[in-house]
Amino acid sequence: MAVSIERTLILVKPDGVRRALVGEVIRRVETKGYQISALKMIQPTRDLFAVHYAEHDGKPFFEPLLEFMLSGPIVAMIAEGNRVIEGFRKLAGTTDPTTAEPGTIRGDLARDQGTKVVQNIVHGSDSVESANREIAIFFPELKGN
Repeated sequence: MAVSIERTLILVKPDGVRRALVGEVIRRVETKGYQISALKMIQPTRDLFAVHYAEHDGKPFFEPLLEFMLSGPIVAMIAEGNRVIEGFRKLAGTTDPTTAEPGTIRGDLARDQGTKVVQNIVHGSDSVESANREIAIFFPELKGN
């Protein structure tokens, strides 16, 4: 089987940062064998998330999603490795923390908070194209790398 080294964007969302789960997320990513090649904590702007979530603009959950994502700092990181996009999404678990499998980040660490949008600790890119677009948004200083 061919080795396909990929990069993916991982965000530890405000709920994960508030609960001091950044180290646990990093531990799980590294334990899986992926390399963290960039990492930073930021307080993002509305404009940044409007670009990141542009495909959801106009949907009923768009404003509550922005409100949640702007509610505190986030940690953005780039992870690299063979099939890292697929691997991290499996490691993160399903979007709904109630149905996420035990052993996944969301299955072990998140729960339904009864809020307008799901607060589920992490975001991971869903494709190579999305990863490239998202990395450029959160790490513009790496343009061309």
